[in-house]
Amino acid sequence: MSAEARAASADPLAAHASRRAQLVASLRSAGDAPLGLARSTSNLFRDRAESPKHRVDLREFRHVLAIDVGAGWVDVEGSIRYEDLVAATLPKGLMPAVVPQLKTITVGGAAAGVGIEATSFRQGLVHDTLLEFDVLLPDGRIVTCTPRNEHRDLFFGFPNSYGTLGYAIRLRQRTLPVRSAVRVEHRRHADASRFFDDLARQCEGAADFVDGVVFGPDELVLSVARFVDDAPWLSDYTFERIYYRSLRSRELDYLSAHDYLWRWDTDWFWCSKNLGAQNPVLRRLLGRERLNSRFYTRVMRWNARLGLTRRLARLRGRFTESVIQDVDIPLARAADFLGFLLREIGILPAWICPIRPADASMRFTLYPLEPGVRYVNFGFWDVVERRTRHEAGHFNRLVEREVMRLGGIKSLYSDSFFTRDEFALAYRMDEYAALKARYDPGGRALGLYEKCVLRG
Repeated sequence: MSAEARAASADPLAAHASRRAQLVASLRSAGDAPLGLARSTSNLFRDRAESPKHRVDLREFRHVLAIDVGAGWVDVEGSIRYEDLVAATLPKGLMPAVVPQLKTITVGGAAAGVGIEATSFRQGLVHDTLLEFDVLLPDGRIVTCTPRNEHRDLFFGFPNSYGTLGYAIRLRQRTLPVRSAVRVEHRRHADASRFFDDLARQCEGAADFVDGVVFGPDELVLSVARFVDDAPWLSDYTFERIYYRSLRSRELDYLSAHDYLWRWDTDWFWCSKNLGAQNPVLRRLLGRERLNSRFYTRVMRWNARLGLTRRLARLRGRFTESVIQDVDIPLARAADFLGFLLREIGILPAWICPIRPADASMRFTLYPLEPGVRYVNFGFWDVVERRTRHEAGHFNRLVEREVMRLGGIKSLYSDSFFTRDEFALAYRMDEYAALKARYDPGGRALGLYEKCVLRG
């Protein structure tokens, strides 16, 4: 164990205070240089035009600071990955209230972006589970944000800000009690309206987890899961068997609590098929240690740099566009959006995840969901191929327009093509301007439109 690790173990809060002091000194020594984040990995799926910046290095802010089992919360540093947080909480009989699907997502990243999973039908999005957090502002100040203190505007303005208002270096989030295993019932439907009606009913029931997958217009599977103490068997989807395929072949399944939380990571939902990793021979050659989102992301970024997939498609006379999107649609319009997705985009499978109706008293500025309305997240991630060339971003623009037409909202972790006026309307740029003026008056961090649409 390193000296730094021993110090963190002996007194995590003192070690955290030392890291904070070093971070502030480093930032202030950089003068007025524009800011960016030093990264080893990223779960953003949009290319960026990198420019000279002072890189804020938060990679050592990856520790658990405190766990209060009785009060139901955990204090962590912003760069801790969810795989490490889950490893710390499960032995204590707890899990974060929302655990995003991929192991390498960080808590700070999920707070500054949008994090979701199958507990969201009751717990909301990751930012709904936050109790307080500390933000490193672009000028080097650190402020603590709660729903009721003098920085409540930043508490509600930080989600979906993507580092343009600062970086979360400590976060306290709610936890939930867990049991040893999870019982999963897969409910099959041949009609979208009945599928979404069943989803609404299950969200009002006793489930601990609700999500689903659309395999086709007449093949929709709703997965309803509950914690249990005893399981007649435990399925293993971490190597040779593939979780999403089980939805089509099994009506009932059991997984350990750990494996259920990471059921999507082994095959990046189903996107491992694009790397050939679902071929049994290649799967064995890759080995268990490479079957995860971390490995697939590295391969994806390598392919994006070389343009290999695009070049192969052109040899076949096809034009491609990457469509990697998560969108939240009011449940009442979900069947309409699915019809659009099948008709105009054609990407399948698609992940479906319901979201708890927002509380009017918890109004998040940059990710405004209508209070009292249940939303449904659609996640669809693939390459659209056509024989006809379209303008850049054609299919992503179709998605954006349909989402706005249906009263939904789109996550900003991937490519966006909004005009400034559309973006200002969708993400409340008038209120964002007030946040920017208060917390980054020097403009050291990029603006949200410049970062998420212009790819600064």
